[in-house]
Amino acid sequence: MIAADPPIQLFLFLFSLRLIFHVAAPATVNTFCPSSDSNFTTNSTYQSNLNHLLSTLPQAGSTTGFSLATKGQAPDQVFGRVLCRGDKLANYCLSCFRNASEEILTDCAPRERALIYYDDCILGYSDTNSTNSRSDEIIVVFYNVNTVSDVQTFEDVYDNLMGSLTAKAANSSRMFSVGEANYTNNITLYGLVQCMRDMSADECYTCLQNCIQYYKSNFAGKQGGRVYAYQCFFQMEIYLFFDSSFIAAPPPHQFSPLPADKNATSSKSNKGNKDRKKLLALVLVPSFCGVLMILAVYLFCVFRARITPENAEDENSRSFLFKIQALKVATNDFSQSNKIGEGGFGSVYKGILPNGEVIAVKRLSIGSGQGISELKNEVSILAKLRHKNLVKLFGFCLEENEKMLVYELLPNNSLDKFLSDPQKSEQLDWRKRYQIIEGIARGLLYLHEESRIKIIHRDLKTSNILLDENMLPKISDFGLAKLFLLDKSHTTSSRIVGTTGYIAPECLMSGSVSAKSDIFSYGIIVLEILTGRSVTDFHGSGSAPNLISFVWKKWSNGRAVRVIDRRLGDTYPINEVLRCMHIALLCVQTDPSKRPDVASVLLMMSSYSMDLPRPSNPAFFIEGSTTTIPNGGAPTNTSADALREQYHKRNNTRCKELSINNVTITEMDPR
Repeated sequence: MIAADPPIQLFLFLFSLRLIFHVAAPATVNTFCPSSDSNFTTNSTYQSNLNHLLSTLPQAGSTTGFSLATKGQAPDQVFGRVLCRGDKLANYCLSCFRNASEEILTDCAPRERALIYYDDCILGYSDTNSTNSRSDEIIVVFYNVNTVSDVQTFEDVYDNLMGSLTAKAANSSRMFSVGEANYTNNITLYGLVQCMRDMSADECYTCLQNCIQYYKSNFAGKQGGRVYAYQCFFQMEIYLFFDSSFIAAPPPHQFSPLPADKNATSSKSNKGNKDRKKLLALVLVPSFCGVLMILAVYLFCVFRARITPENAEDENSRSFLFKIQALKVATNDFSQSNKIGEGGFGSVYKGILPNGEVIAVKRLSIGSGQGISELKNEVSILAKLRHKNLVKLFGFCLEENEKMLVYELLPNNSLDKFLSDPQKSEQLDWRKRYQIIEGIARGLLYLHEESRIKIIHRDLKTSNILLDENMLPKISDFGLAKLFLLDKSHTTSSRIVGTTGYIAPECLMSGSVSAKSDIFSYGIIVLEILTGRSVTDFHGSGSAPNLISFVWKKWSNGRAVRVIDRRLGDTYPINEVLRCMHIALLCVQTDPSKRPDVASVLLMMSSYSMDLPRPSNPAFFIEGSTTTIPNGGAPTNTSADALREQYHKRNNTRCKELSINNVTITEMDPR
């Protein structure tokens, strides 16, 4: 059998990576239903046309990310349009459009005009062809309440970056552009701009400039934000929020379209568009030729080498492979004095490489030699993942029936050590705790939605959150549960993967695991950070049988302040702390579908103008009971069947429905 050519394999592999990913439920940003407009009549021809239009628009717009459509004849004619963010793929756009088409009717019917904004897509309908009226009216603005230290420098960087992106978007066929610029040595500003694709270059440029200038005039120096208008929108943040593969090198010739002259004739506009096309040809043709030359050299080298698929796999993993003898030397033959931790997946040892680099070596507790090729492939992928809130995985060792992973070693150890130590916990003021809460969420977002493979952690807990020298959090053991299960000999399905106290209820009941399982664990971690209490502080007895009940009882009675860690003193922003507690309670709700995804968590943390939904009774909360599923002190190898049986017994107890002090905290947004 003849192996497929490597370039073809490379193309198919890269193409498959772009398609195989999790489609997360998008979060609604804003729904715009003009109250001054007239309403349609129930079961009317207009409603029938609207329903048909909304059923076909998502599919029509998913392939290219943009579509205009109409249905019916005047006076019952309906016009619709959809736009997906330019760095999203077709199946994600389709999911976003479908969610929008359902929600817009729930929120706005029977309005004859409506517009709904999601994080990553826009959908609107109208009784008139609204695309012919190039309105630049700004619909909604969101901003980060935090301000940078050097506002003037930040605004200069903002002006240069957004101006450049506006020019690129206005002169591109997709009317979309992303980019980055350095604000300081440690902080990068990221920007994204996009217009409706039926606009001219001048119209797109004018619309984006209006949004960008409006934001600058009203929210100068804010660390991030976004502005949505009818025809365009932009977003800028000091963290990477889009697919970085869309960042391209700037063209050799920079140019910017002039704002549209309302008195200019159509002939001048057409001439301007032709001139821009000529400039684009001068810029893109040489670049395209250069790409072809690079591709030709690559193909020549690959065909000359004739690497087979088997050899290709070996080459891919070789750079991440550690020799066992080297790790024995680094860890002093895995001596007890170098042992720094032990968990459900194995022991961890401190090591020092010959170049002086300090490492952590985890010896997986897997004795079988099966599943080696799958393990090598998976680790090779994980080792290429890079995010500031993930511990770096350097590689692995597969010798002498051992399976070992090699990580970076962080100086401040794990979060649980800080929370449980009276002296160390004093170092965790509110700013550091908020930084940790946010950083964990950003790391989870990368694992769930932004990495090349979807990763569900399955064992998220404070001991798996490591802290660097600046107290920045880094998630460790990501993907380890998946690696653990890749060993075909390991089939202990009667055991629960995870740690008691952090395991979501659906995992106990049916073994079902999803990204929402990680969200539950994240909510527990946030509650621990806010209260200074660990899940192991509760042993199924007393007035509060577990951490969730401890917080929920006070929250539902309007006394949430009483559970806040006293070691924070009295200088913290109470509204911000309570908002984080509110978000944590949303994360630990029993029904996974009611828990927010991690992108929504970050949006709720940064957008104070967003009202938070009311949390329902959380998982494992039993009113008036002194026993519950053991959330602390139980061994990690507890039988799954036993825990499920306890869960069902406890859930047969009727829980008293509690009212909640449904107070929302809002940052005033002058518009």
